[in-house]
Amino acid sequence: MRKFEKLASLNRYMPLRKKGAEDSNIGLLVDGPNILRKEFDLDLKVIKNLLDASGDLRIAKVLFNQYASDKLIEAVVNQGFTPLVVAGDTDVHMAVEAMELIYNPNIDIIALMTRDADFLPIINKAKENGKETIVIGVDYGFSIALKNSCDKCIILSTEGEVLES
Repeated sequence: MRKFEKLASLNRYMPLRKKGAEDSNIGLLVDGPNILRKEFDLDLKVIKNLLDASGDLRIAKVLFNQYASDKLIEAVVNQGFTPLVVAGDTDVHMAVEAMELIYNPNIDIIALMTRDADFLPIINKAKENGKETIVIGVDYGFSIALKNSCDKCIILSTEGEVLES
């Protein structure tokens, strides 16, 4: 029992996360119904590559409603993302997932891929809790409020080209 207590006390001295910008851990949430549309033709590999400059992508989830096709879900899995299929509106579920990331001590950067200003309170709460914020969106219908609230904004064209970063 004494050895276990000594091992448990080491947790106080071991950092939960690394220091330095290059060692930042990113949690990414993708608003599937809002972003992964045929007319936008976005590739999630491009998003991964864009986020590489900011840190290591540790959590990558795509939220879908119950109408998402099996092919789309399979494509998301094949690109290394975790699909979350929810009943009803995905915004509430995405907000809950975002709050979990905000309070996760191993995540340094909260990245949201959306166009929706409904997530403005999430950005503000993340910043209040010392998290860096990145918003990735598509130029068509992108919220100016989101752009002005986050630490870093990446805007893509409907063809997936980076317009602004």
